[in-house]
Amino acid sequence: MEEKDKKEIILPEEEAVLENRDYTEEILAVIRSGASGEEIYEKLKDYHDNDIAECLEFLTPEERDSLYEALGPEAVSDIFTYLDDVDAYIEELESDEAADIIESMDADDAVDVLDELEEEKRQEIIELLDPEIKEDIELIDSYDEDEFGSIMTTNFIVISKDLTVKQAMRQLINQAAENDNISTIYTVDEENRFYGAIELKELILARQDTQLESLIVTSYPYVYANESISQTIEQLREYSEDSFPVLSPEDKSLIGVITSLDVVEIIETESNEDYAKLAGLSGEEDQKEPLRESIKKRIPWLMILLVLGMVVSTVAGLFENVVKELALIVAFQSLILGMAGNVGTQSLAVTISTLTGDELSFKDNMKKVLRELRIGFLNGVLLGVLSAAVIGLYIYFTKAYTLADSFMTSGCVGLAMCAAMTVSGFTGTFIPLVFKRLGIDPAVASGPLITTVNDLVAVVIYYGLAWVLLLGAL
Repeated sequence: MEEKDKKEIILPEEEAVLENRDYTEEILAVIRSGASGEEIYEKLKDYHDNDIAECLEFLTPEERDSLYEALGPEAVSDIFTYLDDVDAYIEELESDEAADIIESMDADDAVDVLDELEEEKRQEIIELLDPEIKEDIELIDSYDEDEFGSIMTTNFIVISKDLTVKQAMRQLINQAAENDNISTIYTVDEENRFYGAIELKELILARQDTQLESLIVTSYPYVYANESISQTIEQLREYSEDSFPVLSPEDKSLIGVITSLDVVEIIETESNEDYAKLAGLSGEEDQKEPLRESIKKRIPWLMILLVLGMVVSTVAGLFENVVKELALIVAFQSLILGMAGNVGTQSLAVTISTLTGDELSFKDNMKKVLRELRIGFLNGVLLGVLSAAVIGLYIYFTKAYTLADSFMTSGCVGLAMCAAMTVSGFTGTFIPLVFKRLGIDPAVASGPLITTVNDLVAVVIYYGLAWVLLLGAL
């Protein structure tokens, strides 16, 4: 009976998976329905701001203007935060209309929008902003882009530590009208210095007459506004908090917060930048940037790699006599170079991923290098033996070689592969560690650079071994 019941509650696959709906047509139909602004506002409340934002490009400027009027500045500001090209839509508006919308945004989002505008339009809008909003924007804008102050928001709840739970709830309700980041409540002391934090759940469950201080987590993680994002962001990722307080470096006063979403976006951006560097680019490339800018980003590394490639070709030319006498070995050159490049890139990826945290000691670095050497050597032995066996049989059955000569040739290939993979594991780890020691971003030790260096090493090893082992024998 139980087995039968289990079968009855299993849903068909097509019913168990929720449909991924596209609301564009529905939203456009509402906007173009000719209904009153109030009716449009009520109907669009059921849709997510991101879905509405995706519809703006399908509207005419006149239709967008009517939509903005129906929704009001606050709702439009929420929609604008999801736009990638928000400057194009801001430029359509009069400066006073744009100022009303930007005033309704969180200060950090407002800064991002203003940074996208032409200087003249930007200044016009800033002059029309509320003085308090303008002060928040100027504070955020005063920090460099690699400092936490540049990404913080002033949208948070802060209360005094010397309150009861009942008083704190009253403060929370009063501030929630203007600040919607309420899952974590921050507390300050008598001198407005950061004291600690309380989870909203703890506050709700506590008795009204309980002193707030008994609920405060005073060891809550925080950052300073002038602290480097790139050097600290990995530490924040270890905490599963909704937001983190940002303190003034002068007096430890609470001046803003960064949300967990900000942390995720920063890590994603830095990962993309490192990936771009691993591809030989100077930074993450924007698909919408001018062709000239993309070329400028790519050409420096390509020039360096061109020179190194010429060096590889020159070195290969030194073994002209070997190639002339043993033409067969040229067929396996790409195999050696390819495997060496693969091992080097793997070692580089592992090394880069472990260099993003704290500084490693010399001893730890040496352990890392030796580990990659061992991995490269053992993988090289396994693949070298396998390659020697397969290539030996291939030569014997397809070429006019004796069994001894066939396996002598394949043995040289296998030995060269083992040596090249061992050295490649070393260079893929050693080069980024040297870059790190010199104060250069280790991601700049890019995949193409490692591959080219390993090509040079592999060519010397392969043709050198062929010269020593095969030239006289064959």
